[in-house]
Amino acid sequence: MAINFGKAEFVRSAGASRDFLRDGLPQFAFAGRSNVGKSSVINRLLNRKNLAYVGASPGKTTQVNYFLVDNRAYLVDLPGYGYAKVSRAEKERWGRLMESYFQDEGGRITAGVLIVDIRHKPTADDVTMHTWFRETGCPEIVVANKLDKLKRSQVEPALALIRETLELTEEDVLVPFSAEKGSGKEELIGLLNRACER
Repeated sequence: MAINFGKAEFVRSAGASRDFLRDGLPQFAFAGRSNVGKSSVINRLLNRKNLAYVGASPGKTTQVNYFLVDNRAYLVDLPGYGYAKVSRAEKERWGRLMESYFQDEGGRITAGVLIVDIRHKPTADDVTMHTWFRETGCPEIVVANKLDKLKRSQVEPALALIRETLELTEEDVLVPFSAEKGSGKEELIGLLNRACER
């Protein structure tokens, strides 16, 4: 039976690896640059206005945040990277936290969701995150957010640039998405449900 993404609750924030959840439930790990609209994508997916924190200034997610979805899986909101105006020491702490999450044996990443901005070429940080997801061996879904900001004629060239930069194959999944309008939401939910069935 499909997971009901409309039924979600915040469970915990983990600031260190000892706080990670390791109870065997599937985990959908969401990652993206600090200003890419990751929280907005999560809120759109869960049908909530502000379950995931949407900040006026980027870089508000500083810990690994777990949301329990339908009592059957976790949506894991990873710290944003690459933009937030924070100290170098804080950025390094985020980096270590992310690395320990990806290397954690007890957690089970069922699917990785990498959110990029459809209007721009993916950054070096996006490529690094993409590599981390690949190395875990879990299925990865690349979500190209902010679709509503492009003219229709700009969409295909923008998607082609993302595919080329991340070296995506025909089998790799790239979903054009608009957190603002909801485009791509049903496709993403379907892909996450399929990843759970594997």
